Amino acid sequence: MMRNPIDRRRLLRHTVTGVGGLAVASTFATRALAGTDHAKRELRGNIRHSVARWTFDFLPLEELCQLAKRLGISAIDLVGPQEWSVLKRHGLDASMCNGAELSLEDDWGDARFHTALVERYLDHIDRVSDAGYTNLICFSGNARGMDPEQGLDNAEAGLRRILGRAEQKGIVLQMELFNSKIDHPDYLCDNSAWGIELCRRLDSPNFKLLYDIYHMQISEGDIIRTIRDSHRYFGHYHTAGVPGRHEIDDSQELNYPAICRAIRDTGYRGYVAQEFLPDREESQEKFESLQTAVYLCDV
Repeated sequence: MMRNPIDRRRLLRHTVTGVGGLAVASTFATRALAGTDHAKRELRGNIRHSVARWTFDFLPLEELCQLAKRLGISAIDLVGPQEWSVLKRHGLDASMCNGAELSLEDDWGDARFHTALVERYLDHIDRVSDAGYTNLICFSGNARGMDPEQGLDNAEAGLRRILGRAEQKGIVLQMELFNSKIDHPDYLCDNSAWGIELCRRLDSPNFKLLYDIYHMQISEGDIIRTIRDSHRYFGHYHTAGVPGRHEIDDSQELNYPAICRAIRDTGYRGYVAQEFLPDREESQEKFESLQTAVYLCDV
């Protein structure tokens, strides 16, 4: 499906745009927000819930924060510095910060980009720390014909140049696992083994993998076993339905309650962020989809 590669890049644009006008409420969203309490139940507290900014960017961030709080979601995912003040105003965490990356394709696996990346990440690590947040996303970038082993060598060498600052500031760098089969052709970190090997080489609690369940179901499957066996390398989780990156209900092939029980049972205390694209026609149905997703993952 081609929708996701285009939309996924929208997260980068949120890091360079301001928040002017975000407080202007849209009529349909206001009505939908008012309707989300009808089936609200208290969450169990075993899973910390988040939602990705870019997948609900048809809403002003102010309204997404209101919706999140009403549903018991305590953080917004993939938010850059220009919008952190909105989260703070609503008492919400930034569960995954972004804005230091060059692009999804041009990143740590290619040494040509290291000089620019080091400068950007050193600055961003300080900014994330000063804001009181923890997680900062990074990417492998594309191979462009490079051997995966060379990509590992490059990523290790580049990340070592910023890892000391991350350790000093208490920031966890999180490299996201993408599938290269459908959404991100040629992406280097397209399987858990490659990412885990990079974690082993860097050998730091301040470098983890963002285990995207949607992407890894497409790339390799065996989700629950991988989580049980390798959870110590995973610092963050993303959800979405397969196929299509839509709702995580019974219209798709993943059993998210079972997956989240596996995450819970590892002792994980980070966030599980909803990163699906609502595929419902009506605005109220889109918000109910998020509510359903939170309840499915609240194990």
